[in-house]
Amino acid sequence: MSSGLWDYSNAEGYGATLDLTGYRVEAKDGYVGKLDRHSPDVDFAHLVVDTGPWVLGREILLPAGTVRRVDAGERAVWVNRTKDEIKNAPEYHQDRHAGDLDYHLTVGDYYSGAA
Repeated sequence: MSSGLWDYSNAEGYGATLDLTGYRVEAKDGYVGKLDRHSPDVDFAHLVVDTGPWVLGREILLPAGTVRRVDAGERAVWVNRTKDEIKNAPEYHQDRHAGDLDYHLTVGDYYSGAA
């Protein structure tokens, strides 16, 4: 597993008590969607982004290590990936993938290679 990929250690402005639900998510090159939920779980901290019509309503899981900045005033999260990198990520389905170690490893491998 990639060091730092599954934690918020490099996320400027992030605080463990901050509820990011509903925040706007911005990639390097523009808007991606709204934050549906997030998890500060040790070893697997992540965001689940509802892409809305941008990617046909898919949900995307982003490891916490992709977050570069959080602005509570603007209710926005900026990630260090492009829209295409996010769009091409393994699809996330809450009912199948929540807590699935193999899925998390697949996502980790994908984002480690996309960096």
